[in-house]
Amino acid sequence: MNSKKLILGLFGFGCVGQGLHTVLNQTHGIKAGIKKICIKHADKKRSVDPCYFTTDKNEILFDDEINVIVELIDDADAAFEIVKTAMQNGKAVVSANKKMIAEHLYELYELQQKYNVPFLYEGAVCASIPIIRNLEEYYDNDLLNSLEGIVNGSTNYILTKIFDENKSFELALSEAQELGFAETDPTLDIEGFDPKYKLCILLLHAFGIFVKPENIFNFGIQRLNDFDINYARQKNAKIKLIAKCRKINNEVYAYVFPHFVNGNSQLTNIQNEYNGVLLESAFSDKQFFTGKGAG
Repeated sequence: MNSKKLILGLFGFGCVGQGLHTVLNQTHGIKAGIKKICIKHADKKRSVDPCYFTTDKNEILFDDEINVIVELIDDADAAFEIVKTAMQNGKAVVSANKKMIAEHLYELYELQQKYNVPFLYEGAVCASIPIIRNLEEYYDNDLLNSLEGIVNGSTNYILTKIFDENKSFELALSEAQELGFAETDPTLDIEGFDPKYKLCILLLHAFGIFVKPENIFNFGIQRLNDFDINYARQKNAKIKLIAKCRKINNEVYAYVFPHFVNGNSQLTNIQNEYNGVLLESAFSDKQFFTGKGAG
């Protein structure tokens, strides 16, 4: 598929979909183009020619000319059905839907093996950090001991504003929502579900295990209070929402939980919407990755 033009079918046309459309139109020489975009509301005004849009998913899924499906919708259940049908029809799939991927990871793996089609989801975890690629390629012949990191840019933005600018939780959250770092309903972010979904994906690539989201304990920053904040400051520390997995005696432990971190931790200085991931292995010792994780 590398030698021929990629004919894309998009599902969803929010910020990411519009950004992709802009990039493809403004990048000269790229062998890729969007043929059709599936949307929910046909009457919504858009800057793109209406001929590109459809409300019928089958118009894309069963179009033989379209060879790549880009899934960009919020509904995890609907997204899985789209991805499943696309792979069954021999189409490559790109998705950043971490909830859908985490909940159906083993099924998606089986579909990929059965139909021999690419399923790409690097963007579902840590956005700009190629952490999945590094785990698969660089650490393929290394013995990984642990992985921990700030993998949710929304909550990290909120915590940065609280500790560095003395803003209230409510104001920091409101700012994150205005900037598009947090959803109108921020539950998945602030209660630690979003980083848990990402941790499920990372566990497969770090340790080769499939773990359902319900088997990982998560606790977010929704109950953060003045006592917690003041205690952290007294100890010259900050609070960060950290996803962590570690292998001990051939057993893997994983959780998402707020941590007190101080100057000795590289995660302390990960600010605003940025993510940071620390890997520790037998041969490479510690390596740290950082990059934008939201926005």
